Amino acid sequence: MDVNNAFLHGDLHEEVYMTPPPGLCRQAESTLVCQLHESLYGLKQAPRNWFHKFSVAIQKVGFTQSLSDYSLFTRTCGNDENAIHNLKSFLHNQFQIKALGHLKYFLGQEIARSKAGIAISQRK
Repeated sequence: MDVNNAFLHGDLHEEVYMTPPPGLCRQAESTLVCQLHESLYGLKQAPRNWFHKFSVAIQKVGFTQSLSDYSLFTRTCGNDENAIHNLKSFLHNQFQIKALGHLKYFLGQEIARSKAGIAISQRK
C-alpha cells in the first residue's frame, strides 16, 4: 500500500515561515514571507510530523510500537482476512491509501511468494 502525499498529512506543531516561491511576488515585495499552516514536501519537519501522525493512528487500532525498532508496529490477530480488510479501510479513511498489489521489491530487497512460503533476497 502507498499513502498519497504522505508528508502532507503531518501537522505542524510550531510556527514555520518560508520565502515565497519564485514568481509569486514582485521584485519590490522581496521582503515578504509565508507562514505555513500545514506540512510541506522538503520541510525538515515533514518526515517526523508524518511519522508521529501515522504512529498515533495505527496505535488507535491496537498496534504496539516496538521498543527496539520504533518503525515496527505489531498486532496479534491471527490470519483473519477481515482484520486485514478493516485495517486497509481504516488507513484509507485516515490517509487515502492506494493498493499496489503484492510486495515484490522493498528497500533493495526482493520478495518472492510461492506455495512453499515467502523468500527474501538481496541479489539485486
